[in-house]
Amino acid sequence: MGNAALITGASKRLGRAISEHLAGLGWDIIVHFNSSQDEAVELVEELRMRYPLQRFSHVKADLSVAAEAETLIPKVVSEYGKIELLVNNASVFIPATIAKTSSEMFDLHFNIHMKTPFLLIRDFGDQFKKGNIVNIVDTRITSNSSGYAAYSLSKQGLWDLTRMAALEFSPGIRVNAIAPGLILPPEGKDSDYLWDLAKKNPMKRPGSIEIVLKSLDFILENDYLTGQLIFADGGENLGYTDN
Repeated sequence: MGNAALITGASKRLGRAISEHLAGLGWDIIVHFNSSQDEAVELVEELRMRYPLQRFSHVKADLSVAAEAETLIPKVVSEYGKIELLVNNASVFIPATIAKTSSEMFDLHFNIHMKTPFLLIRDFGDQFKKGNIVNIVDTRITSNSSGYAAYSLSKQGLWDLTRMAALEFSPGIRVNAIAPGLILPPEGKDSDYLWDLAKKNPMKRPGSIEIVLKSLDFILENDYLTGQLIFADGGENLGYTDN
């Protein structure tokens, strides 16, 4: 049996791409989902057909509910025995300034981006002692723009958690983060939306999922890297250019 990875929010978008990429590298994959059961089942079936010698499964949990989040690692242990990689990818992305953010919206973002990763990292460290954890944050953590206030603040917290966990769980477990920028348009938007936003970025173009996957590969291959953040954002974290 090969190494196994648990990826949260793995049935669609970036999570699906990470699942497919790691499967192609020989990893066994546990696809976490909440509401996207059809997509999760389809992905697992597809991976089983493509890689019949590897293990693939799906697991359901509402990561906005702590009691459900705390079932994930025990479920994985019961089926796989151990995993070598946890990718905290699950996310919500709801626009609202501070003034327009309800307490429910605030809690939703912080539960999924901070509390659940905290619990999963805690349980991973307790169960496995060795391995890798990669947290998907966002280049917005460098900005004071409040258009996605709860989202941005919760992702900032996830980056702080990354550094704290990297120190606590060293040397056996490495904990790092990736901050994507203009990689995928939001639901309901197309690539023109990204190209318009990219006009003021240093690289003058949006990126792609491949940029994130290359960043993940770099983290996994560099066994002396921990507590680090890779900005996969075309320089957006540096600020906007005037030319």
